[in-house]
Parts: sequence; C-alpha cells; structure tokens
Amino acid sequence: MIISSFNCNSIRARLPVLEKWIKEVSPDVLALQETKVSNGEFPEDIITSLGYNSLFMGEKNYNGVAVLSKKKIGEVYYGFDGAGEDEGSRLIAVKTGKLHIVNTYIPQGSSPDSDKFQYKLDWFKRIGLFFDKRYSKDDLLIWLGDFNVAPTPLDVHNPKRLIGSIGYHPDEHRELALVTEWGFTDLYRKLNPEGGHYTFWDYRVKDGVAKGLGWRVDHIWGTSAVEKKLVRSWIDISPRLMERPSDHTPILVELKI
Repeated sequence: MIISSFNCNSIRARLPVLEKWIKEVSPDVLALQETKVSNGEFPEDIITSLGYNSLFMGEKNYNGVAVLSKKKIGEVYYGFDGAGEDEGSRLIAVKTGKLHIVNTYIPQGSSPDSDKFQYKLDWFKRIGLFFDKRYSKDDLLIWLGDFNVAPTPLDVHNPKRLIGSIGYHPDEHRELALVTEWGFTDLYRKLNPEGGHYTFWDYRVKDGVAKGLGWRVDHIWGTSAVEKKLVRSWIDISPRLMERPSDHTPILVELKI
C-alpha cells in the first residue's frame, strides 16, 4: 500500500502535474494540502475519473486539505470539532480499511515575535491533544501533511544559517517534539538517515532545486503499529521538475498492509 502527501499549492493550477504523476505512481492514498479551492470548485469529477474517492474541505484561494483514496473512505472528521467549523480547511481525518490517516496543513507562521507564530505553536499543542483524545498509540495511525517545520539539521540545506527562521526555529522544534512523544516515528527518516533530501524549494530562489537549496517540511509519521509495516519511504522530485510545478513535491511510504 502506497501512501503519499503533497502540498499541491492550488489543485486547479496543478491538475496537469497531478494527473500525470497519479497515472505514473498510482498511490493508494494521496493526501493534499493547500488545495486553495472552495468545496464547490473542487475537481471531484476529474479525481473520480482517475480512480479515486475523495473527501475535502477548502476555502477560496487559501488553505484546503483533501484525501484521495482508491478504497472507500470512512469515519471522516473535519477540523478539530469534526464538523469543519474549527480549522476544517487545515485538518481532515479519515479511516480507510484499518488505517487511520490524519492530514494536516499546519500554519506557516510569521516572525517569531508575531501573533501568527504563537498561533502556529498553539496549533501543535492542539494537534497533540487531538491525538490524545481520538486515538490510541496502538492504532494503525498515520499523521502526514505539510507541517511547515524542518525537524533536524538534516532537513534544511544550511542549518547554521537558517536556525531561528520560520520553519526551523527552536520553539517549533520543541512543540513538534512534544507531539512526537505521543507515539510517532518519522517514517521517511526511519529508512533514510542521510541529509540532502527535501520536499520544498522556494520559487524565489533561482535554480533552488538544482542547487539543493531545499527544506523537508512535508512529512509522513506513524505509530509503532505502522512502523512495523514499513517497506520503503522516499521523496519523488519529478513533479517539482514539471511545467508549472508546486513549490513542494510528494513524499511517500509503502506499507505492507
């Protein structure tokens, strides 16, 4: 079973990239972030024609999350409240078969002294409480999405220079680590101990991909029950090299389920 996460940075703008990549890779589950489209404008018909069921919650031009699955999706829960009123366009939790999947687009934040940065830190506290309330550490549970944090020096191209930046700040590392302690393993890092592999390259950095000037801010984490079923984990850079790409690229895991 192949599960992927991809910040598509506008699903409508990225449909040609998505269609081509889905046909080539055929993931069983694909979690999307930053769909940037209201629910009525989500291209559900196209997704269906590709062989996927889809559940989504979005807003025009901002945020937005979706889960595409070849199998039927059950037990959908939107946002922190379940109905989508509280961060519904940033969190969608589903169950497919025995596997629970929580897809999040965590706020990026702003300068460390800003309210937006504190909002981001609080978001990590809230997601930790969410896991504690809704799940057991023994569940087959995957947490994935754009976390907007590079957790370790291996996950940024220049850790000495970037430390303290948004996305690579000690306060973010602290809050993310507290969620990790609930019972998660970084499934990509589990099988890829070396650095230099990224999921995001800023559009504004000329030749950033070719020069390796990236960040790994997109993640797939799992409980120990999931970790035991891990076969491989990888980042597919090819969509970032296509015409009119997202500034992110997919991260994937394969599980023996």
